[in-house]
Amino acid sequence: MALRLVADFDLRKDVLPWLRAQRTAAAGARGGGAGILENNYESLRVLNVERNGNIIYTYKDDNGNVFFGLCDCRTRQNEHLYTFEKDLQVVSCSVNSERTLLAASLVQSTKEGRRNELQPGSKCLTLLVEIHPVNNVKVLKAVDSYIWVQFLYPHVESHPLPENHLLLISEEKYIEQFHIQVIQEDGNRVVIKNSGHLPKERVAEDFVWAQWDMSEQRLYYIDLKKSRSILKCIQFYAEENFNLMFEAPLDISLNDSGFNLVSFGCADLQNQEKLSKHLTLCVFTNHTGSLCVCYSPKFDSWEQITYSVFYFHKGHSKTFTVALESADSYGTKGITFLNLDYYVAVYLPGHFLHLLNIQHPDLICHSLFLSGNTEVVDMLPHSPLQSLSGSLVLDWCSGKLYRALLNQSYLLQFLWNTRLDCEKMAVLHCVLSCGRDSRFLEAKIIQWISENISSCHSFDLIQEFIIASSYWSIYPETSNIDKLLPYSSVLTWNTEIPGITLVTEEIALPLMKVHSFKGYWEKLNSNLEYVKYSEPHLLYNNSVVRREWHNLISEEKTGERRSVVYVRSILDNAVKVISNLEARRLVKKGPVMKPLDFEPRLTPLFQEEDNHQRLLMGLLDLICQILETSWTKHNVHPCILHFNRRASAAEFAVFHIMTRILEATNSLFLPLPPGFHTLHTILGVHCLPLHNLLHYIDNGVLLLTETAVTRLMKDLDNTEKNEKLKFSIIVRLPPLIGQKICRLWDHPMSSNIISRNHVKRLLQNYKKQPRSSVIDKSSCSVEFLPLNYFIEILTDIESSSQALYAFEGHDNVDAKFVEEAALKHTTMLLGL
Repeated sequence: MALRLVADFDLRKDVLPWLRAQRTAAAGARGGGAGILENNYESLRVLNVERNGNIIYTYKDDNGNVFFGLCDCRTRQNEHLYTFEKDLQVVSCSVNSERTLLAASLVQSTKEGRRNELQPGSKCLTLLVEIHPVNNVKVLKAVDSYIWVQFLYPHVESHPLPENHLLLISEEKYIEQFHIQVIQEDGNRVVIKNSGHLPKERVAEDFVWAQWDMSEQRLYYIDLKKSRSILKCIQFYAEENFNLMFEAPLDISLNDSGFNLVSFGCADLQNQEKLSKHLTLCVFTNHTGSLCVCYSPKFDSWEQITYSVFYFHKGHSKTFTVALESADSYGTKGITFLNLDYYVAVYLPGHFLHLLNIQHPDLICHSLFLSGNTEVVDMLPHSPLQSLSGSLVLDWCSGKLYRALLNQSYLLQFLWNTRLDCEKMAVLHCVLSCGRDSRFLEAKIIQWISENISSCHSFDLIQEFIIASSYWSIYPETSNIDKLLPYSSVLTWNTEIPGITLVTEEIALPLMKVHSFKGYWEKLNSNLEYVKYSEPHLLYNNSVVRREWHNLISEEKTGERRSVVYVRSILDNAVKVISNLEARRLVKKGPVMKPLDFEPRLTPLFQEEDNHQRLLMGLLDLICQILETSWTKHNVHPCILHFNRRASAAEFAVFHIMTRILEATNSLFLPLPPGFHTLHTILGVHCLPLHNLLHYIDNGVLLLTETAVTRLMKDLDNTEKNEKLKFSIIVRLPPLIGQKICRLWDHPMSSNIISRNHVKRLLQNYKKQPRSSVIDKSSCSVEFLPLNYFIEILTDIESSSQALYAFEGHDNVDAKFVEEAALKHTTMLLGL
């Protein structure tokens, strides 16, 4: 199952045993029987979930009396709040944070033969009850329309507040706020002050839809202006004031005569059969400043279903249409939207599950769409679900409160089994976004990559993994600059997702109605400003990093530096990064994954100085992990470091993976761990025939490092085949490295190269001077006048002040050495 529901509360397990014990004790005190609730347990249901997590429930006893109870989410203790001794049906209920006041609205019971228990002419009775202890009952409303109640829960909970605030939501399309002052009398007794006159004010009116966000204390509602839907939001504060935060036009069709509430308690009174034909609309936010409106219009058939998501923090909407494979409704009441923090789940039992990425919704490949397989899409309850704040999900029918989580184990298994590139991309981001035990997840994904290195055709697995893993690992701490971070290696996606069609449209941004922001509103406003003023399709680009890196290398060659402090800071940071690469965390195997001690890495990366790479350190640890996994999987032996042996099949596999890593990092301009090029070159010499090896070198796939070439010169003897390899390598080396390597190879070819470099260096500033035509033959070892004349010139230059230009580090290289090398070379050419 892609989603996992973890039960936080179960009405039958957490409440029913306590109720039975209470009734048994009461019956025993009266001397009566112990049977309780056996005929009335079906009336037990959840009424509300308050901001602090406390759950309010109700049931009816054998006499039809209405019982109100509360389960403390922290202690799991139950508490009797109040009993209304009339046979009525509860519409809504709420308790203040101090548990001193209870507000409830009730209507006449639907059972036949019951007399009217309410005031004459009224349909709904709204009461305010003092419950600490049970005392006065005040009638707030007695009207012929339904009323819903909700206490506000301010952030300040360290001490009781002298005033409570209660929202009343009327079916007549208005919302009022009552201000209720309380005082203490006779010790701890809490009573309402001036209960005969409670101040109130109108918060909203003429709305057709409203939603309560109990965690953030926000009210969202939609009113119709000239048949146009306008979404509004009111933020409530502890200081008894509230602000209209924004207005946003919504391109959806709402009926002026309709009325719909979300998260104002249980919707038990509404006809459940009509819900399947009714629209579904809800607002989701998270701490990153996202604002999504999810909407599914009412539908008349089960052939296809349409739903839309308005990503206001991104400035566009997406409308999805799904063709259903069967007309069976599976007993469901319609689409369910669930808030999963970075994702929104769209769920239709028995048909499909769509995990929508709300952080980066631009490309459909970053969202996971599953359909057809009942094992995949039929995992949640079919009864109506209500998404609450903090990924909480309430099943009203069963009375269970769940915490919805992405199922890491299932997603990892799905990653191994899926064949579609779009699903691989989406699942990769889903898994990494979970944020739980990231090192374990990365190890599992790397294992999958090593087995499926060439399975993707639409994107590079290594590129996507490196970027996605890095993004999700640092995103929680850098949410303010997440727009500057690369999220994916894929910039466009034109391939269709099987089973779904998509239409993307630009939408008007919300109009902020306040000018001072903090918390969530600051982040939302920042997102809106970014959409408003940034260039179209502004994406992360590594051109700045690429340009800076080239500048640093150029400055290093010329010896010029803009700032010594700047470069020192870069190199110091590189030292820290490299030091962390020298060890990896050992992860315990088993059902519980825990980080243990460090152990040395298996991959023999050479700890060599690589100044260019040290100027660009970053995502090295992930690459080291990929190498470690490949090294362990193929059981490559350390003797790989010696050139005088043949390559094994395991070495071929590791060489292929390293080549793919190099290809991935080059196009993204990412750094590699120190010693990567050396190890890659050694494997290349083992695995490739000479002409292929030279082709890899000439095209920049293999980089000749001093360490790799030094080992090659020392390990290989001077057979004809090895001489050809060595000479082919030497002539391709940069001059400075080539001069050092030639001294390590005791061979006429290397002597010839050393001599040429020495002569070139001596003659580069040589100016011809008048000379005697007579050559002193007594000093000549051979009678070959051109050579004798040339050696004499070199000797004169060496003895002059120009000897300062002598071959650096080669004190034994002089005119005599050049003469001997020339004679040996000539002898070889003549076959003597």
